Amino acid sequence: MKPRHKRLTLIVAGLAALGGAAAFVLNAFQSNLVFFYSPTQVAAHEAPAGKSFRIGGLVQTGSLQREADGITIRFAVTDTAHIVPVAYKGILPDLFKEGKGVVAQGQLGTDGVFQAKEVLAKHDENYMPPEAAEAVERAHKSVQQSQKTLVQ
Repeated sequence: MKPRHKRLTLIVAGLAALGGAAAFVLNAFQSNLVFFYSPTQVAAHEAPAGKSFRIGGLVQTGSLQREADGITIRFAVTDTAHIVPVAYKGILPDLFKEGKGVVAQGQLGTDGVFQAKEVLAKHDENYMPPEAAEAVERAHKSVQQSQKTLVQ
């Protein structure tokens, strides 16, 4: 083999190895990517079925229920326009309260209940995750718009 052909073979092999490594990295990144959805988007079936995602909003007042086993908790997340029921097995964060901001990560079940694997609560009096705050604000404006059109 001529030196020119050896170099060309090495370059092609190097590019193939680099492409393979990039494919593995992108595949790992894609499988760990988690998107955020509001209760309105979940109600509109925009959330992926059978895939993990995050839902955020406010814990609906009066929705917190503890099962007899002591570790299963049920509550509802709302953005003031729509409500999504959530089931979680585990210990809730200390700052978790009704009427306060929350983000839960998990999957939407076939029964319409969001099965949370992780629940994150706000960390001070004024904090709400930016995505959840934006979703609540959008839903609030939407409700106000629909009320105005009903009045007219």
